[in-house]
Amino acid sequence: MRLPCWIGAGWLWVVGGTLAPAQPAEVAANPDLAAWAAEFRQELTTKFLPYWYDHCVDWERGGYLLSADAARPAPPATEKMLVTQARMIWGFAHAHRKGFRDPQRDYLRAARQGYVFLLERFRDPTHGGYYWRTDLAGQPLNDRKYLYGQAFVVYALVEYHRASEDPAALRHAMDLYRVIQERCHDRKHDGWGEHYTRDWQWITEQDPRIEVERAGLKSANAHLHWMEALTELYEVTRDKAVRRSLLEALELNQKWFYPKRPGRSAFHRQPNWKPVTDPESAGLSYGHNVEFAWLMIRAEQVLERRPSWSHFDAILEHALAYGTDHERGGLYNRGFDDEPATDTDKVWWSQAEFLAALTEGLQRRDNPAYREALVKLLGFLRRHQIHPETGLWLDTVTADGRPKRTALAHHWKANYHDLRALVKFIEAFERPAGQ
Repeated sequence: MRLPCWIGAGWLWVVGGTLAPAQPAEVAANPDLAAWAAEFRQELTTKFLPYWYDHCVDWERGGYLLSADAARPAPPATEKMLVTQARMIWGFAHAHRKGFRDPQRDYLRAARQGYVFLLERFRDPTHGGYYWRTDLAGQPLNDRKYLYGQAFVVYALVEYHRASEDPAALRHAMDLYRVIQERCHDRKHDGWGEHYTRDWQWITEQDPRIEVERAGLKSANAHLHWMEALTELYEVTRDKAVRRSLLEALELNQKWFYPKRPGRSAFHRQPNWKPVTDPESAGLSYGHNVEFAWLMIRAEQVLERRPSWSHFDAILEHALAYGTDHERGGLYNRGFDDEPATDTDKVWWSQAEFLAALTEGLQRRDNPAYREALVKLLGFLRRHQIHPETGLWLDTVTADGRPKRTALAHHWKANYHDLRALVKFIEAFERPAGQ
């Protein structure tokens, strides 16, 4: 059994009563980004992707089972959730498409069996769309339709189509897009509704079955990921209706949720875009802000529009000013306005999106502040958040790197944020072969 043990320089692993050495601070602070890229390629190839393949694919029933912890035995998974299943399909398809091949592990096959399970068990043949949760065999447990989950289905179907060249996957993605436009699009105020019954009745009252965002409101989170899905769908289809939807999602996110004054970012808005005064909706997420920044540039590039680099820089500079740990590295969780962060935990997905955003900024031009933040982030991840045995990232650590939530895989933690960021980083900074 392996248990985390905190020391001043980082956290170690107790293996059979002995301590495995921590990554030296001077090594983890290596400013050579190409060396980091080579290291991460090796880690993805030999640890990270093999772990997801060997431990999380449900070959018997289809789909994926996610339940793992670095510090203690995790209870076995008892359900399957739409976002998890879609993200895992995307992750395996992305790994295959980007050339991460393994003679002992067929990542496209792992994506394919998840794709088949998604279509056969999560898809609603009567009303369209995909259920939120099923049991392990795929019987619906929560048959509601949430925009957040539907967005990831589109995202996964497009990536699976790219990896497999299966035209049916793209047809399913377009079918779902049309259902969302028909059932969820707000023709009066623009944007999209988020929570619906199985037959697409809008849910406006919060209840325990709603596990993501707030009923009756429009959220930054769902609109961000819908924009993300529309970007990839439009790049592949060049469909005019999808383009209009993508433009709408981009402009609404820029205006209402992630503005050029990032301190005014908002988690939620009323259906007519008026502010939400509920204290639970107050504040901002540095991780979501920087995620939007680079996904905004991606959307504009796909649309063949001039990228909004001033908007991008405003968000990154705000995160550097108020949400970044300049001493130890890494991105804090939450804060308010133009003030220092109030929640200084470091969550795995926020670190991944910070990695992706800094990579995006440095691909445009060398920026000393971005480069310094990136090097320190990489050092922090290596010392404190990357599990040395599997290459997976701990769910949450404190500001100084102490393990807080040691989960490696669960319903909300699939091979998506960190895989996407690492592949983006590798492609940006690795040295060409032979150099």
